[in-house]
Amino acid sequence: MAIDKETILNVVKEVNPDVETYEHHGQLSIIVTPEKLFETAKALKENPDTDFDMLKDVTAIDWAKPGVRFETVYFLYSTTKKGKLRIKTPLEGDNPECPTLTEIWESANWYERETFDMYGVKFTGHPGLRRFYMPEDFTDPETGEQLHPLRKDFPLMGIPGSLPLPPYPEKYGELE
Repeated sequence: MAIDKETILNVVKEVNPDVETYEHHGQLSIIVTPEKLFETAKALKENPDTDFDMLKDVTAIDWAKPGVRFETVYFLYSTTKKGKLRIKTPLEGDNPECPTLTEIWESANWYERETFDMYGVKFTGHPGLRRFYMPEDFTDPETGEQLHPLRKDFPLMGIPGSLPLPPYPEKYGELE
């Protein structure tokens, strides 16, 4: 049986009384500030009532709006309680920062690196934050700033001269 909403909220409210919730199609998300993220996640893992022992994924959302432009999303699972939960953390500005959760779940290491590479979210305290897919020198040729391909302001066809596009035989025919 999955963990009920009240159990999760009881555990979270011990460390974060101001937590917000969002429910969609029966799936619960809690919304916490970056300052409360680490202690909230740690409580959810260590409390035997929730036992979220698995971090399944980390990603970000670029809302492309002023103020809270980004949001990180952590997908948790409890193998003993068969429960799922999302933790969402709103991040302000064009250079978002969020605390790392690698001390709680080792799998956060790779997931946070991927999110950093694709969205530019810096995870403070991460043991080895570096690019995951893109080359380290993937920067704008004019400004020298790092580029993050899943940001909404990234050009659809890429940055001319930054990386060659792969062959497109469907449009141009076979390459000779």
